[in-house]
Amino acid sequence: MAMPQDRLHRWQDRRARRMAGLPWLGQETRADRKPVWYTRNELLVLSDHRASAERVLGTLGHKGVAESELVPGLVRLSADGLDVPAAARRVREAAARDGDTRTVVSPNHVFVSTTPFEHGGPFGPPVPAPKPGERPGPARPGRAVSVAVIDTGVWRNSPLPAHAYTAAPTDYEVDTDVDDDGVIDGDVGHANFIIGVIGARTGKADVRALRVLDTFGLCTEADLITSFARLRDEKLINLSLGGYTLDDQPPLALATALSALLTGRDRLVVAAAGNDGLRDRPFWPAAFAGTDVPWAGQVVAVAAHDGSELCDWSNAGPWVSVTAPGADITSTFVKHDQFPSGWALWSGTSFATPHVVALLAEQTARSGSTEVALKSVLNTAAARSFGGYPGLS
Repeated sequence: MAMPQDRLHRWQDRRARRMAGLPWLGQETRADRKPVWYTRNELLVLSDHRASAERVLGTLGHKGVAESELVPGLVRLSADGLDVPAAARRVREAAARDGDTRTVVSPNHVFVSTTPFEHGGPFGPPVPAPKPGERPGPARPGRAVSVAVIDTGVWRNSPLPAHAYTAAPTDYEVDTDVDDDGVIDGDVGHANFIIGVIGARTGKADVRALRVLDTFGLCTEADLITSFARLRDEKLINLSLGGYTLDDQPPLALATALSALLTGRDRLVVAAAGNDGLRDRPFWPAAFAGTDVPWAGQVVAVAAHDGSELCDWSNAGPWVSVTAPGADITSTFVKHDQFPSGWALWSGTSFATPHVVALLAEQTARSGSTEVALKSVLNTAAARSFGGYPGLS
């Protein structure tokens, strides 16, 4: 279903205005007009380069630098008025002169729920939909595979059944119009929709919702890795969020956290590829699937197809693992004056991602191994191709 362009543009304009009004949010825009978003005045630095980074900031006129440990091995440096991109590049140059070619510093990037206006989550706004037919029931005890959906909060006023997930009190949302402009916020219902997609395709997923994104689908890189500390023994992690990074370098904090999260564990991160229609730029964290880090095989990067071809708005590249249905998906939303049934039709790599998670849950329940499950799912996908990428139906 093609979305009327005027409606899409209105939604995009509103989201762009929202971003422009956040005083803590900085950006650097490249020639492709897809910006890198970051937290103003902050750098994330490997601990063994802290002193070097502080010297660089001193040469830039920043004498009073605040320091805090974000996770072991990684510190956050803060200084008022800091030119974040310039400072990050200067620190990298200093490290390179010392023979260290690692990514030793990066901004505190801002990720989004793969939303339509710069990055990738839903492509455009949801539209009301009628209630579909019957769906799978709750996961059966003893056969469920633990799944974490790290996303927006969950709204209770929804057709999403209580047995479909668990959540702590702090992982729920109530407000649908935080900025009081009379319009439903751009990522209201995002987690509800994702959990509904999983539940529609498997009864073998024990889903736990963890809130990290706000109602406009924003979080910082630091927010995201902090949320990982709440994980328990989840086998599958759904990340329908992401973004671009300074000079397309791997996001430092996220790389550090994912290494700890995945190394030596029977666990997969399934991440959305983004919705900007780009084929030549990595979208993180999905793009870790195409890197040479030891745990790259535990990251599944998901692009979207419409049943016939790769969606023109879906990002893709050599780092994409698989494509899945992501156009005109019907799932649980929130009950609202604009959505009386509580169901919606929505498109995006955000919603192709839980499709893959559901299939992985099915196969993990059978085999007892996420590694075996991923091989099975990718073997199935190899039978079809969308834009040159293996595809699931």
